[in-house]
Amino acid sequence: MKKLLLLLILFFVSPRIGMNIEANNAIMTICHAIKKGMRFLFIGDSITDGGWGRSGGNMMTTEQRNQKDLNHIYGHSYMILCAARIQSDYPEQETKFFNRGISGNTLQDLQGRWKTDCLDLNPDVVTLLIGTNDVDQYLSGKAPLDMKEWENNYRLLLNQLREVNPNVEIALGTPFVAQVGRIGSMDNYQQRKALIAECATVVRRIASDYNALLLDYEKMFNGLTEPNASYWIWDGIHPTAAGHQKMADLWLNTIK
Repeated sequence: MKKLLLLLILFFVSPRIGMNIEANNAIMTICHAIKKGMRFLFIGDSITDGGWGRSGGNMMTTEQRNQKDLNHIYGHSYMILCAARIQSDYPEQETKFFNRGISGNTLQDLQGRWKTDCLDLNPDVVTLLIGTNDVDQYLSGKAPLDMKEWENNYRLLLNQLREVNPNVEIALGTPFVAQVGRIGSMDNYQQRKALIAECATVVRRIASDYNALLLDYEKMFNGLTEPNASYWIWDGIHPTAAGHQKMADLWLNTIK
């Protein structure tokens, strides 16, 4: 009778033990991925900026921003949602997050501040999203846009990054646009959309060549904005709170 009881207990308990072991292994895998003191950098334009450092949405340099006020240090873009999740889930890892998005920036602007706002921070993970202002300046007649040159300059930034830290993890976001708001009502919207799509194709190619993580925001928003574009992107370029959450979700899923 005792042997029968023991067999019954083992029958019902052993699968649960196995499931707990698998769950614990999954948790341990994620914990090992998020190493102690890891440094995460988000860099780009206004979509990343989110008014961090009390910029008020202005094109303020990093040095001009308040970096002591932790209530506003991350801004209110998708970046803060990513930082909040990682830092709250893994407090023992004491990760560091840096927002270096600056409103209005183009790829050329990034080149000018790449050393101070990227390389000098010695990041372990770099998330880069750029391109919408390059297209905007071209359409406004303020600057030329040669896609081959744009791609070469993009690659130069990543080469510099890999030279400083060969083990850095790179996540590249594709630029996006939606036919809504001020941007969507412009006569040149279709041209803008085509150029943004071309930039996104370049980013996908670079991500593949550099074995980088791809954050295909263009593809994501194209799917989301079919039924109700303004719910996700309010002016054609900048996401709403819901849009930023979707961006953060994609980042978190991709990073894991």
